[in-house]
Amino acid sequence: MPVEVAAHAGFCMGVRRAVEMAEAATGDGIPSCSLGELIHNPEVVRRLAERGLETINSPEQAAGRRVLIRSHGVSPEVLEQLESAGSEILNLTCPFVEKLHRIVEESSQDGTAVILVGEKDHPEVRGTAGWAHGEVRIIAEAAEAESLPEMEKAVAVCQTTFPQARWESILAALKRKVRKLNSHCTICSATEIRQKEAAELAARSDAMIVVGGRNSANTHKLYDICKAGCPQTILVESAAEIPPAFAKYDSAKIGITAGASTPTDSLKEVVTRMSELENKDLTPTTEVDNHNDFMAEVESTLVRIRPGQTLTGKVVQITDDEVCVNIGYKADGLIKRADLVDQDVKLDDDIEVEVVKVNDGEGNVLLSQRNIVNRKAWDALMAKNEEGGYVDAVGKEAVKGGLIADIGGVRAFVPASQLSQRYVEKIADFVGKEMKLKILEVDEQKKRVVASRKAVVAEEAAAKKKEAWERLEEGVVIHGIVRRLTDFGAFVDVGGVDGLIHITDLSWGRIKHPSEVVKPNQEVDVKILSLDPERERIQLGYKQLQPHPWDAAVEKYPVGEIVTGKVVRITDFGAFVELEPGLDGLVHISQCATTRVAKVEDAVKVGDEVQVKVLGVDPEKKRISLSIRQAIEPEPVAVEEAAAETAAADEYEVVATEDSVSEKFADVAEEAAEEVTEAVEAVAKEAEVKVESGEETVTEAAEEAAKKVEEITAVAEEAAEAAVEEAAKEE
Repeated sequence: MPVEVAAHAGFCMGVRRAVEMAEAATGDGIPSCSLGELIHNPEVVRRLAERGLETINSPEQAAGRRVLIRSHGVSPEVLEQLESAGSEILNLTCPFVEKLHRIVEESSQDGTAVILVGEKDHPEVRGTAGWAHGEVRIIAEAAEAESLPEMEKAVAVCQTTFPQARWESILAALKRKVRKLNSHCTICSATEIRQKEAAELAARSDAMIVVGGRNSANTHKLYDICKAGCPQTILVESAAEIPPAFAKYDSAKIGITAGASTPTDSLKEVVTRMSELENKDLTPTTEVDNHNDFMAEVESTLVRIRPGQTLTGKVVQITDDEVCVNIGYKADGLIKRADLVDQDVKLDDDIEVEVVKVNDGEGNVLLSQRNIVNRKAWDALMAKNEEGGYVDAVGKEAVKGGLIADIGGVRAFVPASQLSQRYVEKIADFVGKEMKLKILEVDEQKKRVVASRKAVVAEEAAAKKKEAWERLEEGVVIHGIVRRLTDFGAFVDVGGVDGLIHITDLSWGRIKHPSEVVKPNQEVDVKILSLDPERERIQLGYKQLQPHPWDAAVEKYPVGEIVTGKVVRITDFGAFVELEPGLDGLVHISQCATTRVAKVEDAVKVGDEVQVKVLGVDPEKKRISLSIRQAIEPEPVAVEEAAAETAAADEYEVVATEDSVSEKFADVAEEAAEEVTEAVEAVAKEAEVKVESGEETVTEAAEEAAKKVEEITAVAEEAAEAAVEEAAKEE
């Protein structure tokens, strides 16, 4: 009873991905549920339920839990409902289904009608229909296509698990009904291969076993396909359901396939059960021939061999094309040069070989040495995989959808999406390159490996980031490289992690953009101002390592010195003049011109370059008093006549009093203005950080900042007025 298992049976890529991610999600302690059964297999659903994954039927039942979207996908409306309910979404939609959604959404944006070929009650079809912007017609038979009205324009797509033959017949009918038909065959390639292979296997088998859930649409399609080619077809969910009658098919050929939602262990269970029946009489018995007892005795002493068996034999003959090996069997074995690893083999050498075929049809035993090497390489790879480590590989060939890599003699497929953390435009660039890979998926039966370079890069980056965080410390000066600039600051790589130099921490002076101070890829020394490991935020300072303008202000701007500056801002009480970046002085309104002015703007404007006289420098309070008037007026002429001085005494006393109050007002106003400026800058900086981190929207941050600025200004004005009144009373 020979048994043949379909090469493409069991979990497809999308279902396997969904199950693996669901198993991982149920292990992190976060309450989770799936919207509908994750896959159409009761055994898998039961196993996930035991791990805490509850199945719900509507978004309302989510109750704020994390919700797993199954591989069939859902409509945008359902996603919005879940988001509105505050649920975290783990989207496990199959990539082929996501592609179907994207085609429907993009093709119908201009109102083009969508013809969706598939079973209307299937969850994938219901979810896909929700992505259309206009009319959607769902059909499943050619007759339904023939009954459609004639249309000028439409786009046609199909359910990813729909039978290829039915799609083609429906498409032929649609072409007669729609003048401008834009058709997309969105059938999953794995589904197409699986169904074609099942049909071929059924045609050459005496009986077929289809393994899968009874509520799985794709499993039922496989069953129908197999039944058409092999009447003796049954559908089972487990090995226990195999009828005892199947054990009686001694000489019949049994074919086995499985639906895309069938777990590997369920398929293996069925294959093992049938293999046990097949192998009951695998060991050949000695045939006793009454006419040839001597030959029977000779044969009974010979080695019994079977395909896959490993033996050690002696090289007895070498030709250009093959090597003959004595393995102790009634016939010598032949190894083709292509299957010989050691090309320098010599006569009488003992070599290890594997039996490929006991009889090639001409009485020869076919052997292979390469199979052993491949198996050892496979076993070594599996051992590494169990350890969870990385494997060394070399890119071999760019193929559709990814890269073929060699891992110590084992071919592995690296999907394009797993090559890098960024989009890879030219996969061929990886051919010939050495790389480290992490194994994602292994099919031991088919000896297939799917690996990821992206996962290695991500994990190494995470380790590097962790190491970097461990050596960071507030107040320390560290070397870094400017990576990118934004309107609000510069991001600097400080050894595996990025920190932000806010625009206010780049220069002691005012700048409009970080590019005025630093450039991308520039190496800089920065000071760590603050660390927030939980939010992974590092605040850096650049200006803190530069000389502060106030440190040399007294020496550079002595009292009485006349210097040139630039008017940078104007207030009701005076004008601030920048002497150098980070160093501003105040020209009180009374010192703005040689004559009294009602408004500062009547004397100077922002951007004017003016000459000013230094009246006073206070580095502790960071204040410089300046005068435009005294820089213009000559030194006062001494009063020669005492009588004139006496006559003007009363007037000078009044002026002195007024000047004294005016000076105090200027000091208070200057202090208030600087405090307001610093507070407003702090509010602006805080708002920008919140917007960058996504904590608040631009509108929310702006509204909050505006309220804070109003409060700060009001408090400052009250304090200033009170101080001035007090100064006047003292005088």
